[in-house]
Amino acid sequence: MKFIADLHIHSKYSRATSKDMDIDHISQWAKLKGIDLIGTGDFTHPLWFEELKSKLKQTPSGLYQYNGVNFLLTAEVSHMYSKNGKGRRIHLIIIAPDLKTAEKINKKLAERGNVVSDGRPIFGFDVKDTVKICLDASKDCLLVPAHVWTPWFSVFGSNSGFNSMEECFEEEAKNIYAVETGLSSDPAMNWRLSKLDKYALISNSDAHSPQKLGREANVFDCELSYKELINTLKKKDKRKFLFTVEFFPEEGKYHFDGHRDCGIRFSPKETKQHNNKCPKCGKFLTVGVMNRVDELADRKEGFVPENAVAYKSFVPLVEIITEAQQKGVASKAVQEEYRQAVSHFGSEFNLLLEAGETDIINALSENTASGIIKVRNHKLRITPGYDGVYGTVKIFTEQELADKKEKQIELF
Repeated sequence: MKFIADLHIHSKYSRATSKDMDIDHISQWAKLKGIDLIGTGDFTHPLWFEELKSKLKQTPSGLYQYNGVNFLLTAEVSHMYSKNGKGRRIHLIIIAPDLKTAEKINKKLAERGNVVSDGRPIFGFDVKDTVKICLDASKDCLLVPAHVWTPWFSVFGSNSGFNSMEECFEEEAKNIYAVETGLSSDPAMNWRLSKLDKYALISNSDAHSPQKLGREANVFDCELSYKELINTLKKKDKRKFLFTVEFFPEEGKYHFDGHRDCGIRFSPKETKQHNNKCPKCGKFLTVGVMNRVDELADRKEGFVPENAVAYKSFVPLVEIITEAQQKGVASKAVQEEYRQAVSHFGSEFNLLLEAGETDIINALSENTASGIIKVRNHKLRITPGYDGVYGTVKIFTEQELADKKEKQIELF
């Protein structure tokens, strides 16, 4: 069966996360978005783990369910340590087959660090040790390096990462089968590195609030079961792993280089021209994802590997409606149109990915329908994100919005 999965989110027990990131709200929003399978996030946190045990019911598929939504047990851990004379900060996603295995992992991690203070715990030991801990608990665990290009917290990060999986994970590199591309890169950027060809490239929301679920996701066509999902990812089976749903990577907050405090945003070429330093204060710039990909790439832009899994880029529906209406995302009008659109088409993903243009035009307001079609055709203007600042996507020009407003006035 065809299904959509978002495998990396956080609970209300992670820092800077909405209090609504509980099982009830997560399941409600998963239905609105059209997400069939979602990670629990944060199973290492004792209070969240107790909530998962009390609310989730395991099914014969090996997955868990609540309110008609399928869950699988996931967590993200942060490793901050020194290796080869350099400080390293690596984030790792853990996917566990069942609560018993997760409990074993939690016990071992609690012996080596604080798992109570944050839903995404921080450890001072080598990330490869967590791979060992998880696989000792169960060979059916899957370990996925998170947002692999983020400058500060990733395997390839410009400020704290490595130049290869082998350098990072050493003897445990053979047990890594998938990597998460992150919001600031898309599969095409990752295809430029031949060393990544063997890995399944997955995309997830890393959501800290229910509304952000599914801003990136994965689309499969296989049995909806734990075993089948993990095997599909390990084998990078293109017949079953259909495509990923992506942010436009420029919108990610680390796509370009820059210095947020000084408002400096540079392309890799501009950074080189300024010797990696901010022209205002003289400090080193935060080198972003695009620059780092250029540094490690052994292929030119546009190269597509034979075994590449496809992807589709889109803008979340609420952002399209917000720009179409020229009102705030939290406004009653925007939220009402969002709910009506989702109700009509069954889910946000069904509208954005599957619905025909004629149906969209007939069912939605003119501006919103026009916005969705423009996004599908990639007719956008994007200002890239940098140094922790999200990029901005513009679907309409000011003239287009003015013309549409004038047309509406003339109708009345």
